Amino acid sequence: MQTLNKVWLFCVLLFVSSVASANLTIEITRGSDQALPIGVVPFAGGDSMPEDIAQIIHDNLERSGYFAPLERSAMFDRPSQAGDVEFGTWRSLDVRYLVVGRAQQTDSGYQLQFDLMDISGQRRMIGETVTANANDLRGAAHYISDQIFEAITDIRGAFSTRIAYVTAQGVGDNMQFGLYVADADGRNSQQVLTSDQPVMSPAWSPDGRKLAYVSFETERPAIYIQDVATGQRVQATSFDGINGAPTWSPDGRRIAMSLSKDGQPEIYILDVANRSVERITQSNSIDTEPAWSPDGRSIIFTSDRSGGPQIYRHILGSGEANRVTFTGNYNARARFSPDGEQIFLIHRSSRGYQVARQDLDGGRLVVLSESTRDESPSVAPNGTMVIFATQQGGNGVLSAVSADGRSSFRLPAAQGDIRDPAWSPFLN
Repeated sequence: MQTLNKVWLFCVLLFVSSVASANLTIEITRGSDQALPIGVVPFAGGDSMPEDIAQIIHDNLERSGYFAPLERSAMFDRPSQAGDVEFGTWRSLDVRYLVVGRAQQTDSGYQLQFDLMDISGQRRMIGETVTANANDLRGAAHYISDQIFEAITDIRGAFSTRIAYVTAQGVGDNMQFGLYVADADGRNSQQVLTSDQPVMSPAWSPDGRKLAYVSFETERPAIYIQDVATGQRVQATSFDGINGAPTWSPDGRRIAMSLSKDGQPEIYILDVANRSVERITQSNSIDTEPAWSPDGRSIIFTSDRSGGPQIYRHILGSGEANRVTFTGNYNARARFSPDGEQIFLIHRSSRGYQVARQDLDGGRLVVLSESTRDESPSVAPNGTMVIFATQQGGNGVLSAVSADGRSSFRLPAAQGDIRDPAWSPFLN
């Protein structure tokens, strides 16, 4: 877990203290008993394709916690288009919704046609033909999943978004650190940075094109901004002392961060265009881990000004910070929900460090995760899931939990000890 500490080196030691392999498959660790029953029939013509489109859709919907997909072994009918669906057959299997489709190879790639059927209403809800090349079949499956999810829930799907995370491998002087970007399901990971010095705290720009992060490559922490597609990057800050915890404003023009250039770590805002910085907090405490509200008018951050790590909220322009969390003696690394009505954070309970949700109106805090060494929660842009790093058998792994806590799963990741996951915004 990330803790507040007066010595920045402690954060680095914590980061590298457990280095091992984390080569996981997607593993559902807790399902929701309120999930909607749905069937995703294997696409006709899909046997010869390099990706199983229906399986990707099945896995996406299951991970969301909103759906309980029917296993293929229970399907004794496999229609491929809306007109072939026998509603009574699927009602007998207690299926409420059904996805059918077919795939066809073309000169330029593949054509995927799908239909979403409402079994109880005996109607076709949506259908579409999607084209994709062989290298983007997973992306097409994520797109189809998004359309299905939104049609049923009225919530925009986030399966086509991406995640970033940091890995560490090796021991002592042979440590290697990597910054990776992957699909939201952990697949298709790509390394965008490698270093023999620690890399920490990646944060996506609002357009999903850039990452800000902390690197120690100059033997002291500095904040860099990197274009994910091109790899081009610039050094944004390199003040004496701590340069940490960058996070972008909703308009992409500013980055909030923690700097100790004037003494204790405080919250500052960097103007990305002209590189000027403005100090936001004025205290004798440690202020770190800022996060912007969705409307850009306030920043929450972690501070020990009450004697232990708690979350405070600073309304920009007010000059004041008000305490937000009061449950327990440790609350840190908070992030807003997309609607700004809740925060997700790391809360220390009697069981350990866990992901929790707190309503800003009323202050009720609910623990969501069942693991006990969690860190760095990051919220999906539709607010339905929270990704975080945790420990499994001494290894850092990627996990996620639904915003209501009813379902959780672990994700595959690149080899190494996993830290600091960050969920991208919507990409279009």
